[in-house]
Amino acid sequence: MDLVSLGRPNILHEHLAWLVGPLEWVAAGILLGAILILLAGTARFLFGGVRAELSRDNSERVRRTNAERVELGRYILSALELFIVADLLHTALSQELGDLIYLGVLVLIRSAISYFLDRELAALKKDLGE
Repeated sequence: MDLVSLGRPNILHEHLAWLVGPLEWVAAGILLGAILILLAGTARFLFGGVRAELSRDNSERVRRTNAERVELGRYILSALELFIVADLLHTALSQELGDLIYLGVLVLIRSAISYFLDRELAALKKDLGE
């Protein structure tokens, strides 16, 4: 069932069809950007984690590992925000009720992940004295 059958006109697809394709590409570009952010954060975390593990001092190793975890969390939170933007664009363009429900579930899950990750990062920052 699409949103048109719910009584809403499909102005975007009827009168601005030339805009739908480019906006789908924009959404795909945002998704790609989010993936690149995750990959960059992962690479940085792996590099920093190996450096932290090479520390001889145990307390320094823990501190550096936690600092790297905070940085990785920042990358993950940034990517989650971009994933939500891309999902919003996709849902606005598709105008399918199923996509709207799917978006709602995704946003709830991603928001919960963001909330708990942000709490964990705050605790790590507190431990680090930031």
